[in-house]
Amino acid sequence: MKPFLKWAGGKTQLLPQLEHFFPLELHNDTIKRYVEPFIGGGAVFFHIARHYQVEEFYLADINPELAIAYRTIQEDVESLIRKLFQIERKFKWLNEEERKVYYYKIRSQFNSTRSHWDSQVYHQAWSERTAQTIFLNRTCFNGLFRVNSKGEFNVPMGRYKNPTICDEDNLRAIAKILKRTKIDCGDFTECEALVDKSTFVYFDPPYRPLSKTANFTSYSKNSFEDKEQLRLRDFLTRLHQKGAKLMLSNSHVQDDFLAREYKDYYIERVKASRSINSKGGKRGKIDELLIMNYTVN
Repeated sequence: MKPFLKWAGGKTQLLPQLEHFFPLELHNDTIKRYVEPFIGGGAVFFHIARHYQVEEFYLADINPELAIAYRTIQEDVESLIRKLFQIERKFKWLNEEERKVYYYKIRSQFNSTRSHWDSQVYHQAWSERTAQTIFLNRTCFNGLFRVNSKGEFNVPMGRYKNPTICDEDNLRAIAKILKRTKIDCGDFTECEALVDKSTFVYFDPPYRPLSKTANFTSYSKNSFEDKEQLRLRDFLTRLHQKGAKLMLSNSHVQDDFLAREYKDYYIERVKASRSINSKGGKRGKIDELLIMNYTVN
């Protein structure tokens, strides 16, 4: 299993560093439930599901397109695979100009029908929506998922000669693990009732921007500013009091805002590759913060 969506801030390249800081209880199989309230591309979830003996999983995100996509794979992966195969076959036969027309046609359909979907109630037609989500994600510029204030996907087309649109083996592997996973669309606080001392919760929220001009938190139409970061801090306090093991990723910003707000937690720095910048020369290794309510020897 690996992420089926490319996601800005995805954790695939950080997994070896993150694993070093996983709680001992995860390694000795006393963690019974894994919770991730900002699921995104799901790299950490897939890694834990593949390598550790966890009985239950809970995934959530405020972005309804993510909830729809994960639920579709959970409920009817074969229908999704058929639709993706049809899209991939058609797209790869088109020339460059025809691909461009096709991409923007799908993007327009995706945006014009966004209000038609109730992310709380599964419907068989979700496979069409999820196929569009995966197609756009796999063929858009830089593999971004970005929406404007209206919730419209606004990323232009990228340049790919042979993009993988239908990875059927991976989708089927994901569907198997999602059979024992609860998936929700909603605020990160909605997982609270599920959390106890045998739970490991990993938070990967929209990061604080490194600068005023580097703000990229538009994974959904909902903003995530400092007041939301503080609300998240308060939520971690409540979960800490329940005895859960908690890990949170965020950006390392020079104002030390997070270091002050999480001064009672254990904070480590990890090195991440910045790939979201449109200018290749400005991509490179940056520090990220890893905040935990436990120590690792």
